[in-house]
Amino acid sequence: MTVTRDEEFGDYVRQRRAVLLRTATLLTGGDAHRAEDLVQTTLTRLYLVWPRTRAADDVHAYARRALVNALVDEERRPWRRREHLRAQLPEHSGQLEGPGSTTGDDPRTDDVLRALQELPARMRAVVVFRYFHDLSVAETARAMTCSQGTVKSQTARALDKLRRQLGTDLETDLETGEACPPTPVLDPLTSRSH
Repeated sequence: MTVTRDEEFGDYVRQRRAVLLRTATLLTGGDAHRAEDLVQTTLTRLYLVWPRTRAADDVHAYARRALVNALVDEERRPWRRREHLRAQLPEHSGQLEGPGSTTGDDPRTDDVLRALQELPARMRAVVVFRYFHDLSVAETARAMTCSQGTVKSQTARALDKLRRQLGTDLETDLETGEACPPTPVLDPLTSRSH
């Protein structure tokens, strides 16, 4: 019995959607709704080119690259530059909480997500891949389709910005997980997942 393209893609989505969603949540600085949209866009793009995706050396790396490309494309849109996202509704005094919310457990996690949100999309992607997915410089460069030098410089700039925002020895904290205590959103990303 042969497996059809739709069945094969469906299996991939069932196995990898949660990991893509966690990565997208970090890439969007903790915005669960944008993360859902980003994953949906990525999965649509992957489905449209599934035979080529399936033939890639590393399907998961191809999917990560598609996720970053979708994020960068979305952030370039004119309406994104005009839109100002708020953590609270004007008539509501508390923070928004919902299915993807990280509020409540540890304020440091929310601080890190807010700091990530302030980074440009490509810098945010470098930090997520290098420190949350534990990818090497070469693997990150492949995922982002850029040079290893670009990964190194973007990492250095991103860490400098995050240090200023968080006021901490960030690289050590990210490597040990101190700045990002386990939460339902971040926990699976502390170990390498491929």
